Amino acid sequence: MNAEAAKKQATEQSQRIEPYDGSAVLIDALHKQGVEVIFGYPGGAVLPIYDALYKNPIRHILARHEQGAIHAAEGYARVAGRPGVVIATSGPGATNLVTGITDAMMDSIPLVVFTGQVSSTVIGTDAFQEADIIGITQPITKHNYQVQTVNDLPRIVNEAFHIASTGRPGPVVVDIPKNVATEIFTGSEEAFHEEVNLPGYQPTVEPNHLQVEKAIELLKEAKKPLLLIGAGVLHSKATEELNTFVDKHQIPVTSTLLGLGAIAGDHPQFLGMAGMHGYYTANMAISDCDVLVNIGARFDDRLTGDLNVFAPRAKVVHIDIDPAEIGKNVPTEVPIVGDAKRALEKFLKKDFAMQDFSEWTAQLADMKNSYPLWYKEDSQYILPQQALQMVHEVTKGDAVVTTDVGQHQMWSAQYYGLNHPDSWVTSGGLGTMGFGFPAAIGAQIAKPDRTVVSIVGDAGFQMTVQELSLLQEFRFPVKIVILNNGALGMVRQWQEEFYDERYSESLIQVQPDFVKLGEAYNIPSYRVDTLEEARKVFEETLTNNEPVLIDCRVKQMENVYPMVAPGAGLNEMIGVKRQ
Repeated sequence: MNAEAAKKQATEQSQRIEPYDGSAVLIDALHKQGVEVIFGYPGGAVLPIYDALYKNPIRHILARHEQGAIHAAEGYARVAGRPGVVIATSGPGATNLVTGITDAMMDSIPLVVFTGQVSSTVIGTDAFQEADIIGITQPITKHNYQVQTVNDLPRIVNEAFHIASTGRPGPVVVDIPKNVATEIFTGSEEAFHEEVNLPGYQPTVEPNHLQVEKAIELLKEAKKPLLLIGAGVLHSKATEELNTFVDKHQIPVTSTLLGLGAIAGDHPQFLGMAGMHGYYTANMAISDCDVLVNIGARFDDRLTGDLNVFAPRAKVVHIDIDPAEIGKNVPTEVPIVGDAKRALEKFLKKDFAMQDFSEWTAQLADMKNSYPLWYKEDSQYILPQQALQMVHEVTKGDAVVTTDVGQHQMWSAQYYGLNHPDSWVTSGGLGTMGFGFPAAIGAQIAKPDRTVVSIVGDAGFQMTVQELSLLQEFRFPVKIVILNNGALGMVRQWQEEFYDERYSESLIQVQPDFVKLGEAYNIPSYRVDTLEEARKVFEETLTNNEPVLIDCRVKQMENVYPMVAPGAGLNEMIGVKRQ
């Protein structure tokens, strides 16, 4: 050890909180990981940890429900590009995190989740607030740990952050029995600084150059090439490389729901989102292309529709850091396992010419002009599409947008063209109601200088509405726009389309006064019933530095179009033409 390292170690040791027990070790390890904020909720099993946090502070956000805490951590992680950190107590505290953990797993969000546990001596006895969170979360985490001894804590924390943030990102759970949290640490300082050594976990980052060459050969012969981009491009911070590649070769581009923002919404080569509620042109391009290059996207059912008719003419190149996703649903001609950024760098280093496919791009451009998104104006109501166009106009497409799941999510994806990467925070794979609002809080903490707009439905908002307390307490300038149609919008739409208009439990007859609710939390709140009112309120509130809640009353019976019906192929879209 050199003199400088020895001095640093001595300084760190002198700053230790005594007694140097498991709780102090944990907080120390979080400091060393550079953790800036923790989202959590205290309880019996984590009281020693919270005592250590009191003595050695890291910014802590006390959510009003554990689900709010973990969704906020997801929003933070998605926008900040680093793991979100969550603490919850044993039993119900830990189990309240399960939805968020699953959400993060499916959408590849890096989280490190610390749960308290009853003492080791009573595990398995159905002790007060005991739950087998290790067993519960095993299928929904990249990895999980139950700490057996305090001396293991530094290593486990280092490994947890490494696993969460490398390869395909995801959640890691660390379960800490209460006796471990109070046990005195007898290990060495070096344990905090040891390099992570996990022989069984070695994600392939560097793509195989021979596979890249094969992909290039396919592109050189392509007459109808198409790029499909997913969240992997954003996770790998490859947006600059992607845009350079697209501009260089002028290849048409479509995106998954989670890939939005990787390329600007108004880019001339961008065809819009593909999938169930994607753009007609994007879906037709997939159905007709001869080479499909998927960069960082899962071929999930909402994207593909009927797999039997998905990209029937295409030779598929699939670039993904997770080898399990390649070939899982769609036969793949050229599999490329690796980081999207590294793969695109390799493509850019190869100076190759493609065939003239101007006829293909002209065909797509003509289709895009002939089949735009549409809606029928209604003088009696604000249409949700109009509201979102107004939000886009006022914020100039520069806001961070978060959503729940359902109609408003699809309309946001369709009508809010994003100018920047890492500005779209939504629940894709799990489709979690109640996600959008707390995720907006986390996003605002990650990017305090950005305008953050939370587009939510009236039903989903009520699932995590208690987090308004955080706006009251911290004055986070989150803009809440409730597209209030008095219904479970997407459920109602499906009941209209596929269940002969039998609206079983999808119309919400009784609602709170959202304006009074917002005002109860000292948040400026407005109700808008007309386009004129909406424009005035949006212009006054969406660009200031204060939180706001806007109850925007929209037409109840409006449907999201176009649409691929369940079980249908992308080439069978309904609602394409103005009705």
